[in-house]
Amino acid sequence: MLARFSALRSFPRLVVVPVRHTSSKVEGSVAQSKEFSKKEAAHENEYVHRHDLELLAKLKAEIEKKQQELDELHKVESELKKQQ
Repeated sequence: MLARFSALRSFPRLVVVPVRHTSSKVEGSVAQSKEFSKKEAAHENEYVHRHDLELLAKLKAEIEKKQQELDELHKVESELKKQQ
């Protein structure tokens, strides 16, 4: 009887693995869909727009600083002309 049980244990067990079936025929079809592309483009455009706004704010601050320096130089120039 012991031999019969050991013989049953030596056979490999059959394993059933479910297979997923998709409606798309191409791998990564979600990334290639039009809606995903539109959403991704919108996010990219938003990022670029925010980045441009940050650059413009920095440039405006720099222009304002340079304008103040220029005004001070004009003031010094006018004072020098008065002294002559």
